[in-house]
Parts: sequence; C-alpha cells; structure tokens
Amino acid sequence: MNRLSPLSLLAACGLALGAACTPQQAEKKKPNNDYQVAAANVAPPANLRSVCYNDADLTAFRVRMVQQQLVVGALQCKGPDGKAFLDDEYAAFVKKFTPELSSNAAELKSLVSRKKANLDVMVTEIANRTAQRPTQDPSFCSRHQRAFDWALFAEVTTLTQVPAPYDLGPEMRVFPCPKG
Repeated sequence: MNRLSPLSLLAACGLALGAACTPQQAEKKKPNNDYQVAAANVAPPANLRSVCYNDADLTAFRVRMVQQQLVVGALQCKGPDGKAFLDDEYAAFVKKFTPELSSNAAELKSLVSRKKANLDVMVTEIANRTAQRPTQDPSFCSRHQRAFDWALFAEVTTLTQVPAPYDLGPEMRVFPCPKG
C-alpha cells in the first residue's frame, strides 16, 4: 500500500473541501403575492351604505395604497451601509406602471371629490401608517422586497394584481359597499 505524503494528503483534502464548498446555483424561486399582512379587524360603521366605496373607488384607493407603501419601503429599507437598497426596484416599478399610476391620479381626484376628502391627507395618512410599521413588523423590508419582486414579475401586468404590503383600508375607514 502506498502511503500518501502529507503534502498530497493536504492537496486532496483541499480539493475535496473546495468541491464541497463550491456555491451551488440557487434555484430561483418564482415570486408570489402572499406577502400582505392581514387587515386590521375593524367593525364597519352603522352608516356603511352611505360611506362605503364601490369597486371602482376601492380599486383607485388600493392602487394608490400600493404605490405609496412601496415608496415608503424604498425610502426606509437600508442596508448595513446605510444606503437604501430598494431604489432600483422602485424605479423599475414606476417605469413599469407609469401609465397606470397617471390614470390612477385622475381616478383618485374624482374619488376624493365625491367623498369630500382631501387627497393630500389620504396619501399622507397611507405613508404615515406605513412608516410606523417597521417597529411592529420585523419583516417590513423583506415584505417590501417580496412586493417589488411580485410587482416586477413579468406575469403581473396591472397594479390591481399587486396587493399592498399592508391593507390599511379598514383602519382608514375605507370599506367596500355591501353586495346586494
């Protein structure tokens, strides 16, 4: 039996370790839209029929809620170097959905006019409520990353397919009209 020299034994172990430690190509997981936190359980008001939002109004509100929450995530999520790490994703999101965001602005103006609300107050409230979430949600940044991954997924063609990371509707007193 041949004895291996210490040098050849070391080289053999090094090759074996190198093969074992070679990074494997991680299988790219398909984005999913399961990142949304459940909405707060808020009882609708007694006068729901007079203050509720029809489907078109809800869609306009939800599209703006998505956009506003994603911009807050892009601003708040920072890497160890202190730099925002979702800037590129937000830029790609805006580029992909610019036409829809533009039409949403007109829809939202119509909505707040009919509801006798203030657009700036509504948008600021969405932003402020979202900005408070990192203290309550340790998954805040990963949730936003998953939201961007989903929104930028090629199969997603409209913002109505993108759930907001947080459904703020009930806590903002935005309720759907009862059916029937």
